[in-house]
Amino acid sequence: MGAATLAASPSACAEAGVDGVTAVSGKVSSDYIRVALPDGTFQPEYYAFGQGGEWAGQISDESLNKLNFDKVARVIAAPLASRNYLPARDPRATKLLIMVYWGMTYVSPSVGSSVADSNLSGIQSSISSALSAANAVSMTSSTNMGIGFRGIGSGSTTGLRDDQLSDVSNALHVLNMVNHNRDITDFRNAMMLGYDSAGFIGTEYGHYVRGTAFNVDRTDVESEIEENRYFVVLMAYDFQLMWKEKKHKLLWETRFSISERRNEFDKALPVMARYASQYFGQPTNGLLRTRVLGGKVNIGEMKSFGEVEEPRK
Repeated sequence: MGAATLAASPSACAEAGVDGVTAVSGKVSSDYIRVALPDGTFQPEYYAFGQGGEWAGQISDESLNKLNFDKVARVIAAPLASRNYLPARDPRATKLLIMVYWGMTYVSPSVGSSVADSNLSGIQSSISSALSAANAVSMTSSTNMGIGFRGIGSGSTTGLRDDQLSDVSNALHVLNMVNHNRDITDFRNAMMLGYDSAGFIGTEYGHYVRGTAFNVDRTDVESEIEENRYFVVLMAYDFQLMWKEKKHKLLWETRFSISERRNEFDKALPVMARYASQYFGQPTNGLLRTRVLGGKVNIGEMKSFGEVEEPRK
């Protein structure tokens, strides 16, 4: 994994009411190389869109419901054109089939609000009350006056009973299962959004860096992945190979997203797509994140979390 790097990018005008961290991750096959023209732009490449599908998440969202495949594709077509990716008219001249996926992520409820956590807290509270009552009886009994408090496990009546130990053990087991399922959901979202390049989410490495200097970056990434995010994934395949030989070869992919909180997908989509367009067909070498705030993209310090492998052929 490469070290975090700083990068800068052109500013972009944001729509009113769009706020949050926009993230983009791009990977490119080693077989895909764009031809540069003398004026510094790229040679045009022609594409056809393919409908990948919508992921609706777990909450009803009116702004997401407003957008179907045709509307999402029309918004993305303009940023694609700015990078000289143009809609195809002739299949013989079509180089790319760009599959479009969009929607909102599903996130698990916070552990603190889970039934498992409430159950464990209830058991602990019940045991604590029982122990306090038992200790009070022990301290005031005529046989124990002046002896003082005898702690748990000393053989006194203040020790935990077998049934209490069993209740705590079972509650902890269920809570561990909830945490494990949350890690699985986080990891799935990280893969889909491009947040997996740093290896922080849902991995042993992510647990290991807690308490180290990398924990700040891990916390930043985790806090974003554990909130609902609007996203778009573009996956560009070799159209000619698919058309003529029925073979799938992924040439490049770009994943970009923004927090659902304080945003509406139909308003945020143009901002997300304009920012991500500079990486269409280009590698980001990790996850890039920048904040959209107050009607502009505030570049500031932008971090790249790690390097990514080339797509498998």
